[in-house]
Amino acid sequence: MCIPPPNVTGSLHIGHALTVAIQDALVRWHRMRGDQVLWVPGSDHAGIATQAVVEKQLWKERRVRRHELSREEFLREVWKWKDEKGGEICEQLRALGASLDWDRECFTMDPGSSAAVTEAFVRLHKAGLLYRNRQLVNWSCTLRSAISDIEVESRPLPGRTELRLPGCPTPVSFGLLVSVAFPVDGEPDAEVVVGTTRPETLPGDVAVAVHPDDSRYTHLHGRQLRHPLTGQLLPLITDSAVQPHVGTGAVKVTPAHSPADAELGARHGLSPLSVIAEDGTMTSLCGDWLQGLHRFLARGKIMSALRERGLFRGLQDHPMVLPICSRSGDVVEYLLKSQWFVRCREMGDRAAQAVESGALELSPSFHQKNWQHWFSHIGDWCVSRQLWWGHRIPAYLVVEEHAEDGRKDCWVVGRTEAEAREVAAELTGRPGAELTLARDPDVLDTWFSSALFPFSALGWPQETQDLARFYPLSLLETGSDLLLFWVGRMVMLGTQLTGQLPFSKVLLHSMVRDRQGRKMSKSLGNVLDPRDIISGVELQVLQEKLEDGNLDPAELVIAAAAQRKDFPHGIPECGTDALRFTLCSHGALGGDLHLSVSEVLSSRHFCNKIWNALRFILNALGEKFVPQPAEELSPSSPVDAWILSCLARTARECEQGFLTQELSLVTHALHHFWLHNLCDVYLEAVKPVLLHSPRPPGPPQVLFSCADVGLRLLAPLMPFLAEELWQRLPPRPGAPPAPSISVAPYPSARSLEHWHQPQLEQRFSRVQEAVQALRALRATYQLTKARPRVLLQSSEPGEQGLFEAFLEPLGTLGYCGAVGLLPPGAAAPSGWAQAPLSDTIQVCMELQGLVDPQTHLPLLAARRHKLQKQLDGLRARTPSEGEAETQRQQRLSSLQLELSKLDKAASHLRQLMDASPSPREP
Repeated sequence: MCIPPPNVTGSLHIGHALTVAIQDALVRWHRMRGDQVLWVPGSDHAGIATQAVVEKQLWKERRVRRHELSREEFLREVWKWKDEKGGEICEQLRALGASLDWDRECFTMDPGSSAAVTEAFVRLHKAGLLYRNRQLVNWSCTLRSAISDIEVESRPLPGRTELRLPGCPTPVSFGLLVSVAFPVDGEPDAEVVVGTTRPETLPGDVAVAVHPDDSRYTHLHGRQLRHPLTGQLLPLITDSAVQPHVGTGAVKVTPAHSPADAELGARHGLSPLSVIAEDGTMTSLCGDWLQGLHRFLARGKIMSALRERGLFRGLQDHPMVLPICSRSGDVVEYLLKSQWFVRCREMGDRAAQAVESGALELSPSFHQKNWQHWFSHIGDWCVSRQLWWGHRIPAYLVVEEHAEDGRKDCWVVGRTEAEAREVAAELTGRPGAELTLARDPDVLDTWFSSALFPFSALGWPQETQDLARFYPLSLLETGSDLLLFWVGRMVMLGTQLTGQLPFSKVLLHSMVRDRQGRKMSKSLGNVLDPRDIISGVELQVLQEKLEDGNLDPAELVIAAAAQRKDFPHGIPECGTDALRFTLCSHGALGGDLHLSVSEVLSSRHFCNKIWNALRFILNALGEKFVPQPAEELSPSSPVDAWILSCLARTARECEQGFLTQELSLVTHALHHFWLHNLCDVYLEAVKPVLLHSPRPPGPPQVLFSCADVGLRLLAPLMPFLAEELWQRLPPRPGAPPAPSISVAPYPSARSLEHWHQPQLEQRFSRVQEAVQALRALRATYQLTKARPRVLLQSSEPGEQGLFEAFLEPLGTLGYCGAVGLLPPGAAAPSGWAQAPLSDTIQVCMELQGLVDPQTHLPLLAARRHKLQKQLDGLRARTPSEGEAETQRQQRLSSLQLELSKLDKAASHLRQLMDASPSPREP
């Protein structure tokens, strides 16, 4: 298994921590089962993000721009930055307890990865799956580079919205529809009105299109229109792709700046006009009055010109979706560029078929629909990036040579320049030594190398023998579009290049949100470094981290205020194990995960409970304790048998949870066993037994097995706590102990099945109900120190035997004295309180001489008055919006039941008024 390589520029957040927690738990579980496990660490060179960070640093520290350095000088600066700053992720992974194979740590710019990238490029090109062409790409004018679809954020706008954009001095309005008149040539009073949200692209219009069946324009078919800015003639064309019921039914056609228009223009043989340059300024084709002007400043001049010429026809709010570059915050432009593209249709069909056939399993299965939809709509993948940091494309332009059609440039591909020269010589028929080759200055999309990471990390293409061992293992990624983008590309390239699927299952977990359900965002101040939760952090430090980030001043104010509200006293130290356990405790394969620090703190308290339980157990075992082999351990009492049955059931539930990769099942089972079975019940029940002289040998052996097996069950999720405590346990005789709990055998359900007694657990659950009834009676009569005698009575003779074996633990857990059985039909002793346990069973508790009625009746009356006030208030209050009526009724029933108990207790105390003048001392 490989770790999804995080960007080297950043640090891990809680979403990454969830990935690591799940992966590490699975890895440790497999390792403890005796499987050979390889978990490969690595990080991604993050081309755009890293280059941007280093450029900012150069400007901040030296006032130097990238283009003032040579490419080699700049790359040296990037490698220097990577060596200094790039280790933070590894520190975080170690803090999270990730048991990675650090000897195999990879970086996507390592020589091995670079060789794999070059090999893949060459093979795809030879297979005809990689080609160079001039077509529209997503372009970031701020970055001056093409970007991938996953880096384009589709931002819905309800109407007029002002945005501040990089490089533009004033806010820009979007969500507006501008109506422009195109005069009909030869008819002075005739015009076609077109609506557009991008008036700055008007200089690039080459036609106006209408639907062929739109009767409003039938008389204009074949006519020509005058361009509203230049006066040039444009054809009015008909195309069925035009939606006649949207706007005026007429659309302007700008093939150089719109994917839809590019398709329409190609169908009609229209030549595109590129009017927006790489830097976002207007090109020379726009004329001197616009050339060099920022495109959104040009928008204003164009609108003014339309008004001056009398061709402006209106402005109105218009809901729209605006493409935003997630890396820079700039509006994405669609520009015609000569780039390298990967043909994805054939590979995509294979990836879709792999899931459909079951060869590749997506878990949870609801991701299959998104997977199939994505691959059914996949287009060719632009892999060129206009950056310096990244894998330089292994393609060469043969200078002054052209392809056979005499128009296109002649490009060759090779693993080395020498190999490319041989290809060029064969292609041109000229000696290689006479040819001049110029290498493509662009680098490959970071996702190209990331998609190869599972293969390059294991030595592909030089080494292939390890790949077969890699394929059956799981790979995790967040349950977002990255599934489709990264994992999808891995499947496509892996299948194409190796002939095999890279894995047989993809396991996808939820997105982590804050407790309010908000997405983690630096601008909201809710992004947390896992180490801050592990070690704790003061509010001041959190605020300083915000200030050291790259938020703009307005965002910084909002984020800082949010932090002060969410963490007024900072974050308390919670520990690694508590964080891991909390993350895994959510149903990670379902909906989004809402995480709060208070949950992690609760898990820390659970860790403390386990620590204290082990202190008690080790003290009970003593120094000379020798554990019995587990298979020889036979419980000496029913309560011993019960806790061992609970342990066996817990092992089975943990095994099932790991097998299905539903780790929330594992955490729930372990939490219930350690807290509710062992600590709350068995340890309390066994305390008086351990005081017996001579001490019975059974309970210490049971305590040891609970600690040993329980810690090994816990180890994949809480490795630090489990290791520390397990090492303190005395070793079993015979075979030498494992050097670490991480390689000790994980308890299997089969090995503990002989302890499992479901019927005994069901019987003991009735005992626990009796314990709760006794504790409730003690609370009602406010018995703090007294240990009253108790009798249990059943109208069914067979039921009494259910309690007979548990009378001693029943008294211990119910904080009572001697517990006995009252024959069916016999009257309860005078002065004893009674409470029904079920339709056939009731408990009787001694009160005579333990309670002073004169003291307690006023206290009961005060409690009753308080509850009655709550009940009256609840009845009178109008249910709040969103309040479930069932919840309100449950609260009413609960209050009425408590009042009934108090009335019954008060009545009973009044009957005792003359029975005893004062209570006896407990």
